Amino acid sequence: MTYFKPILSADCEQICLLMEEFYQIDGYPFNREVSHKLFHEFILDEKLGKAWLIYHQEELVGYVILTFVFSFEYQGKIAFLDELYLKASARGKGIGKETVRFVQGEAAKLSLKIIYLEVETHNQAAQKLYIANDFSIHPRKIMKHIVKPSNT
Repeated sequence: MTYFKPILSADCEQICLLMEEFYQIDGYPFNREVSHKLFHEFILDEKLGKAWLIYHQEELVGYVILTFVFSFEYQGKIAFLDELYLKASARGKGIGKETVRFVQGEAAKLSLKIIYLEVETHNQAAQKLYIANDFSIHPRKIMKHIVKPSNT
C-alpha cells in the first residue's frame, strides 16, 4: 500500500537526504543548509504549494512537491510539479503512477487549472509515466532568466 504524508518542519532532514540523492542523478548542485531553510519557508506559507513524503508498505520511498503560480492565461492558480523522486528500490512498482494520480487528485481538490512539469530529455521512464497519465508535451519552449541580486 502506498500513502502520502504532508511534509512538516520535522521532516526537513529526511526530505533533504532524499533531495540530495535525487540531485546526484543529474549532477545538480545541492546545498543542505539552503534546502533546509527553503523547506521551512515553504512549509510555513501554504500559498507556495504542497509537498508530501511517499511511503510504500511503511517505508519512506520518496517525495513529491507541487508549487503554485497565479496565471491570467489559465484564469487562476496553476501548479508546477517541481519534484517527484522515488528511490531506485521503489521504481518500476507502480508507485510513480500512484503518485501522479494522487497529485492529479489533489490538484482537482485545490481547484488548480493546470500542472506543468519538466523532465530531463534522457529520462525516458519519467516521460512514459507522465504521458501514460494524461500529460502531454507542451509545444512551447521553457526559457529561464537567472536574476542577479541587486546591489541596492
